Amino acid sequence: MLRDISAAIIRHTALSRRHLTPELVLRLITPECPLWRAKEGESPFRDPFWAFYWPGGQATARYILDNQDLVKDRNVLDIGCGCGAGSIAAAKMKAKYVLANDIDHHALAATHLNANLNGVLIDTSSKNLIGTKCEEFNVILIGDMFYDEDFSQTLFKWLIKLHEAGKTILIGDPGRHGLTEKRRRHVQMLAEYKMPRESQEENNGFTKTKVWKLNKLI
Repeated sequence: MLRDISAAIIRHTALSRRHLTPELVLRLITPECPLWRAKEGESPFRDPFWAFYWPGGQATARYILDNQDLVKDRNVLDIGCGCGAGSIAAAKMKAKYVLANDIDHHALAATHLNANLNGVLIDTSSKNLIGTKCEEFNVILIGDMFYDEDFSQTLFKWLIKLHEAGKTILIGDPGRHGLTEKRRRHVQMLAEYKMPRESQEENNGFTKTKVWKLNKLI
């Protein structure tokens, strides 16, 4: 099954460096791909979210590539890894161990393809790790996951517990409604990036994206 999924991903995506992390080559659905203009029902994939490089993921990966000490010699968990860019960036910056986690097997296949393209080795897991203690990890990456209020509430409560256990929590987000003003009181903005033109077109007009660090509650 994994071989078939990987073959389909290769067939329907293109190699791209047109994003905030041109150091990384990624298989994505780009304007050159027929799926870019495909209508509902024309795609062989149910929901190929993993074939797009979302703003929060770009911000997180960019920040890691620019700040190696954040992940070097540490164990990194990438929740909702999508195309795997955050995991790949961490591996390139000499993380001790990287686990890319997503409940979608297509995302994990895409992550493996992209890791191979960038010359790094990472492990993957399809288990739902949200709510677990993640005891073996030092750094948790969260990108573009504050899209739904109910889910955001569950996610943020879990992240607070992980932070209280001493873990570094990085959140990539362009300003989605789930990262509310109340929640932003508990995070520190580490960086803000202007999105490349093509990325703006892909992501509903978001022109900027940010990376945040969960801080001590106030």
